[in-house]
Amino acid sequence: MDQLAPHTVQSLASELRALGLTSGDVLLLHSSNRSLGFVAGGPQAVVRAVLDVLGPEGTLVVPTHTPDNTDPAGWQHPPVPEAWWPVIREHTPGFDRSCTPSRWMGVIAEVVRTWPGALRSDHPQVSFAALGRNAASVVDGHQLDDALGENSPLGAVYRLDGKVLLLGCGHRSNTSLHLAECRQVSPPQAVTGSSVRQPDGTDRWTTWVDVVADEGDFDRLGAEFEATGAVVIGRVGSAAARLMSQPVLVDFATAWMAANRL
Repeated sequence: MDQLAPHTVQSLASELRALGLTSGDVLLLHSSNRSLGFVAGGPQAVVRAVLDVLGPEGTLVVPTHTPDNTDPAGWQHPPVPEAWWPVIREHTPGFDRSCTPSRWMGVIAEVVRTWPGALRSDHPQVSFAALGRNAASVVDGHQLDDALGENSPLGAVYRLDGKVLLLGCGHRSNTSLHLAECRQVSPPQAVTGSSVRQPDGTDRWTTWVDVVADEGDFDRLGAEFEATGAVVIGRVGSAAARLMSQPVLVDFATAWMAANRL
């Protein structure tokens, strides 16, 4: 064991406040439940601690992405046989924000997605779920061809002067950096596709053009952002925690990408 006693809702909330999270904040949370160590009550207690700190005026946002509802032609981890591609495109159930589970976002994000009162955006690949005062304004109007741009939940968090908390994970998971990608002059774009639920309840494979997401330099970018002193680093439970202003992060990343990406 890495601690003398289990972490609790109360101890986690105290550590979140010490890190700088406050009542009324809009918080975009990326998390690794395993990194927290033993928490009495598990991920439910973690979410309760965050909500207790944010209070009734705050808003909690998490990524609830569904990367398995993307074009199988681009899958690498693992790839699937080319003969399977048309079958997957034809038979994958269309994204349903009420019941399609997220994948690879972590159990804490899934707890938020299913929490009473949670709202979820309607993007078949990169949806977000939100709880709290500004939840509707965060998730509404998520466009297919602006997945991580100005009209996405990331753009909404920016306009609400939100914060980002990396709880036990690094900047490669820092989705807000994709908003900076979308703000580049003529960013690379490509055709992408997903199975989309239609108004009549049928499913249809749908394609569109959007900015290509690239996390390859996010660790380097994040390290240089931390070097500016703009990130508060501490411990929450047994996890390393990084709290930052999302607009400050995105503005830095926008300039950094313009200078460092070809």
